[in-house]
Amino acid sequence: MRVVVIVIAALMTLGLAAFGVVTAQKEAGPTSLLALATHLISSAKGTSTPPVIIATAAPRGPVVSDASPAPLVVAQNAPASAPAAVAAQTPAPAAAPASASQCSNPNALGLSRVVQIDTTGGPAFGTEHFKQYDFLRDKEVVLTFDDGPWPENTPAVLKALQDNCLKATFFEIGEHATWRPDLTKLLVAAGMTVGSHTWSHKDLAKNPYAKDIEQAKQEIEMGVSAVTMAAGTPIAPFFRFPDLQQPPDLITYLGTRNIATFSTDIDSFDFKIHKPDDVIKSVLTKLEKNGKGIVLMHDFQKGTAEAMPQLLAQLKANGYKIVHMVPNAQVTTISKYDDMVRAQDKFSSTNNTRPENSVVKTISE
Repeated sequence: MRVVVIVIAALMTLGLAAFGVVTAQKEAGPTSLLALATHLISSAKGTSTPPVIIATAAPRGPVVSDASPAPLVVAQNAPASAPAAVAAQTPAPAAAPASASQCSNPNALGLSRVVQIDTTGGPAFGTEHFKQYDFLRDKEVVLTFDDGPWPENTPAVLKALQDNCLKATFFEIGEHATWRPDLTKLLVAAGMTVGSHTWSHKDLAKNPYAKDIEQAKQEIEMGVSAVTMAAGTPIAPFFRFPDLQQPPDLITYLGTRNIATFSTDIDSFDFKIHKPDDVIKSVLTKLEKNGKGIVLMHDFQKGTAEAMPQLLAQLKANGYKIVHMVPNAQVTTISKYDDMVRAQDKFSSTNNTRPENSVVKTISE
């Protein structure tokens, strides 16, 4: 009789718990359900096994027996906030340099860093003449180009730079810029720094400029105005004297205009040696000796343009890093010199006032 009563009691207990078991099955796997059923039967027999807790994202409350041993957690969903907590404990990756993120060539030399030059008071750079501001670290190189823009050569130099995700500084001759303003605009659009290199590349340490500072100022300022006009936007207050002839009174004048003077650390002499292999050898030999430097080249020279791809590859192979210079402000032109540049266009016509697309139309191709 006692056995019958125990069995009936067990069946009744199972029946009353059926609803809970079915519900629990939705929340737990087969192992959890089996453990629960075993626990209920064991309770009916007067024995006991450790209770089971099935935790869910939205817990319904544990299903337990009257016994109170330490609970055994069979399954537990992580709280919704856990992923965020893990993410917060994981350091964010370091931001990639701007040049790297914009560079589609994984084998490119790329920029190492960008330095901003405060041109207030007209500081002077380039240890060949000025020792105070030697801002480059070991193995760092600044690429600079004079005497452009020039057809074919300037675009070829630009392509080599862009292929290697690099930027450089171009000191343009004003007269050249007026001949091909599209090339100046091309450099500006590519993010290059564009400065000036006088109107017509006159040696300002020689007469008549050495005797007449006003003529020398005019040569400088017309260059600034012309390159600015060609660029279609204000350019950098960066200036390099032709032939690196730098009269002290003109350096003082540039200081009043907040225009920085750039000499060089390494002169490639590419205007003399011409051959691409010799240009490369000149630059690398001098860099090896100096360890770093602002390098002077000429995008006017065909040999330099042809040398650029291999030169950049050699710079990378030898562990050099490229630094790009940018100004903290742009140069402001002086109106009377702007007018002088406009007056140089001897073939301009007052009749040419209509937009080109209203004058010239393609009617057949």
